[in-house]
Amino acid sequence: MVTDKPPTAPPALEAMMTPDELTAAQADATRWRYGFLVVVVGIVAVLAAFWAAVFASGQFATLFAGVAGVVGTIIGAYFGVQAGQSGKARVEAELAKSQEMVVRLAAYVGTENAPRVIDEVLGRRRI
Repeated sequence: MVTDKPPTAPPALEAMMTPDELTAAQADATRWRYGFLVVVVGIVAVLAAFWAAVFASGQFATLFAGVAGVVGTIIGAYFGVQAGQSGKARVEAELAKSQEMVVRLAAYVGTENAPRVIDEVLGRRRI
């Protein structure tokens, strides 16, 4: 035990630390939905330009190589951005949760027990 005095009524730490998962899920779903819409519109625009160029020049194979590269780049960028944003949001949520836990634990330990707790948890400081 870290303190000499037992707590009278421990706060519901887990209940206070749960993030608002509903809002995070809604934001993630909205980002995926609108991102997907932008990708579909971009691909449709590229394909429309491709078909117009094919009808104008009649060079299907040459133009298809360029379209395949553009469409692949758009799709790769979409999934790359989505994965990056998802990871960033998850790390930020964990950071906020950890910071809140640190503040609550520091308040619980108090100033009189802080040096002893720091020595027990982190080890003695070397000067």
